Amino acid sequence: MTETELSRPSVKPADTSSIRQSLRWTISDIFVMTQRNLMRYIRLPQLLAFSTIQPVMFLLLFTYVFGGAINVSNMSYIDYLLPGILIQTVLFGSIQTGVGLAEDLSHGMVDRFRSLPMARSAVLAGRTLSDTVRNAFVVLLLAGVGYLIGFRPDNGLLPAIAALLLVVLLGLAFSWISATIGLTVRDAETAQVASQIWIFPLIFASSAFVPTETMPAALRTFTMINPVTFAADAVRALLQGGDVGASLPGTLAWIGGLLLVFVPFAVRRYRHSL
Repeated sequence: MTETELSRPSVKPADTSSIRQSLRWTISDIFVMTQRNLMRYIRLPQLLAFSTIQPVMFLLLFTYVFGGAINVSNMSYIDYLLPGILIQTVLFGSIQTGVGLAEDLSHGMVDRFRSLPMARSAVLAGRTLSDTVRNAFVVLLLAGVGYLIGFRPDNGLLPAIAALLLVVLLGLAFSWISATIGLTVRDAETAQVASQIWIFPLIFASSAFVPTETMPAALRTFTMINPVTFAADAVRALLQGGDVGASLPGTLAWIGGLLLVFVPFAVRRYRHSL
């Protein structure tokens, strides 16, 4: 924090200029916390390396091990698979939000932040934004690797950008779920395990990797309301030129709903942890 930030005067809510100044300070605090979290990847580059190697391995293994055995109508398997891998990557990447917050709590960092004249919202917002930036980097890397092994977006540049943004937004929404878990369990290892337990069924019981028509009826019913299925179908349609139908509005509804529910939950848990 700068000397100016440490000597902030109290402001009256009714003063418009003071409100603007307070908002600028809040944005500045969020930026500093985001920068602090991203700096960890510079100091420990192996964290970023392993977070990118695993999704690339999944993409290559699914393509070359299962690709010859899975038939998908109207497109190649790599074109079908990549949207699912992108969504899997951001969902597993969102786990780091809860893990990071649990580490800060257990190591006393949150208490140190509390002692500073900074916006309390900056801790949560900075963590989720930094993990979103990391997810965006990995998504772009995966898209590049997919292109090298045969993936081709047939619907133009703008829909492709929209598809990637949709994936990143989904990861942001799930980061707030992970934040709630991390602030609840307050232990990094427990936060990681607790997040993985429910993410695995969401990813694999969906249309991310295989068409749902071959699944049992009861499981197929679950896939119809699964946010991963909505997102995978929407991203696939945007990339390949299919009908977004209900998949795109459904994905946006899931993202909005998750944010509306879990942002207040995470904020409440953060306040109770202080």
